[in-house]
Amino acid sequence: MGAMKPSLPPRAARALWVLAAAAVVPASAQAQGLQYPEARRADQVDVFHGTRVADPYRWLEDSDAPETRAWITAQNRLTDSYLEAIPERRRIGERLTQLWNYERYGTPFKRAGRYFFWKNNGLQNQSVLYTAASLTAQPRVVLDPNTLSRDGTMAVSATSVSKDGRRLGYGVSSGGSDWQELRVRDVATGTDLPDRIQWVKFSGISWTRDGRGFFYSRYPQPTGNALTSTVRNQKLYYHRLGTPQSADVLVYERTDQPDWGFRGFVTDDGRYLVINVTQGTDRRNRVYIKELGSAAAPRLDARVVRLLDDFDADYTYVGNDGPVFYFQTDLEAPRGRVIAIDLRTPARARWRTVVPQAADALSDVTMAGGRLVAQYMHDAAARVRIFEKSGTLVRDVQLPGLGSVGGMSGNPDDPELFYSFASYLSPNTVYRHDVRTGRSGVVWAPRVGFDASRYETRQLFFRSKDGTRVPMFVTHRKGMALDGNNPTLLYGYGGFNSAVTPGFAASVAVWLEMGGVYAEANLRGGSEYGEEWHAAGTKERKQNVFDDFIGAAEHLVAQKYTSPAKLAISGASNGGLLVGAVLNQRPELFGAALPAVGVMDMLRFHKFTIGWAWTSDYGSPEDPALFPAIYAYSPLHNIKPGTRYPAVLVTTGDHDDRVVPGHSFKYAAAMQAAQAGPAPVLIRIETRAGHGAGKPTQMQIEEAADRWAFLVKNLGMRVSF
Repeated sequence: MGAMKPSLPPRAARALWVLAAAAVVPASAQAQGLQYPEARRADQVDVFHGTRVADPYRWLEDSDAPETRAWITAQNRLTDSYLEAIPERRRIGERLTQLWNYERYGTPFKRAGRYFFWKNNGLQNQSVLYTAASLTAQPRVVLDPNTLSRDGTMAVSATSVSKDGRRLGYGVSSGGSDWQELRVRDVATGTDLPDRIQWVKFSGISWTRDGRGFFYSRYPQPTGNALTSTVRNQKLYYHRLGTPQSADVLVYERTDQPDWGFRGFVTDDGRYLVINVTQGTDRRNRVYIKELGSAAAPRLDARVVRLLDDFDADYTYVGNDGPVFYFQTDLEAPRGRVIAIDLRTPARARWRTVVPQAADALSDVTMAGGRLVAQYMHDAAARVRIFEKSGTLVRDVQLPGLGSVGGMSGNPDDPELFYSFASYLSPNTVYRHDVRTGRSGVVWAPRVGFDASRYETRQLFFRSKDGTRVPMFVTHRKGMALDGNNPTLLYGYGGFNSAVTPGFAASVAVWLEMGGVYAEANLRGGSEYGEEWHAAGTKERKQNVFDDFIGAAEHLVAQKYTSPAKLAISGASNGGLLVGAVLNQRPELFGAALPAVGVMDMLRFHKFTIGWAWTSDYGSPEDPALFPAIYAYSPLHNIKPGTRYPAVLVTTGDHDDRVVPGHSFKYAAAMQAAQAGPAPVLIRIETRAGHGAGKPTQMQIEEAADRWAFLVKNLGMRVSF
């Protein structure tokens, strides 16, 4: 998820933050001989529009309370003992470590004639930022996040190199938190300047062209618990190097609109500040402009011009030629188009369509070498086309196959364009493309110890409950028998205008080697087919997402890829909500479930951190018109006691300040109490982890090993390696 979308120490260190001496009373014997920790049931009842709703585990929302810490300790102890008893877990962990250990590069970007890029040697907890005079020269380390903490839990988030290449602005987060501290590093010496910026969240860093300062966004310092307190009243500031944060210049705020967010981008020519104005996670936005004037001496006191203020569509800034600005938008074009607006004559009647809407969804546009590079999704797979700024098609960029393009990087006055390409069977390969000549070449191709030739990816299409045609990618070993006996993992997300596209993961490669089938469904709520596809999975139409996911599972069973006893489902964040909802609606259809950092309490999600922002997709339970639909699928509130649920392994981090861990805590407690079948319901809680961003490699490997071991035991798999 945007303002919501995935290192920490080994499992033994998870107990660092728990109260080891806390007393825990075991519950009665449950699934597979397990005894679940006792979870006290309180008499908390809320009334929503005349409907009484019990919330007996409300106390678990306070993750720092002694009673909650004792519950966390007991749950982790139970889960650890269960997983450590699975003999295949060690071999899975070893294979994951082997396969994860390959060099990974990010796409380069250029500043002042130098290249900057991220690289991970293989098992480094965090990737390292390098710079070099050329891509064949010996690189030099600019920033190594692995030196920030012993356990790898300090991660770098936002980064920005000044136009002159002399300064790096970067954000640091601890334990997976969305909160960042902004710092500044001298690129030449590798030393940090004394500048420190606090209470930053959901912000970029954008330098003025003179390199003397940058724009950033921050919230007021929380008055309560920084982990759970709601965040509102974001403001846009300018920080001048060498001055304290207290002296930062307030550039823009709206005290009358506490739910608005602001992000500032300086145009490449340094003449303008583009202010992107958002409202929660709504795709629609506003765009304001401040004319900075001379790049050598930018004016911060210039008035803010409300260029696009109707909140009627998505407008994404692409680039500018002086006063002519290019935007990617879905205004009157649900699959996207590119328009040009001249600031001298900004009336809507004078707007010009540069690249019209196409049959495929337009996902991104980059300006490079004086041309527009447009990325499209054709049935969720990437296509790239290059246009003149007049709108004339220059060429299609030839891609290696069915996959995804990422990390598109270029400068308006430089024909050198970089991008990465990946598929389910091949990791990110970095390419360089000359937008003028059309010549392409590989810059970095990873060498991974995985024999992709033994596997294949197919794209299937099925009909959802209402007849909608939905795509799904399925990857498996070549020659696999369609006899219904194949262990299968089905992944989905379905929300917030976010597409699920092909990509490589070492953990999935190991799953394939274990004999598993991996499937990803392109559910409504995403952006795979544009805004209409997204809107069809929101608010009162959210049930469409669950129907699509159930339809994908039924199709896999009908086509004999698998059977319910061999089928597992997975999803994180909004995808965790998806898994929880379909488990309640069709528990007999699945053999196991892996809901991660899920939004499980749909009646209180808006009361914590940035949760209020998600009402653009979910609607609000405070709305009497939408409450019935939300209540009808809320995972926590539709658990049915006495039901035979499949095996469930819930995963979360107790420092998640986006989807607070109380969601998963309450859900796990309720599921354990309701389970009538023999399958286990467990929760795995990291005590130095957040929502997933910046999670150290070691922690990712350990979590993947636990997830796969859980599926091995509960899907009846045999591991051959």
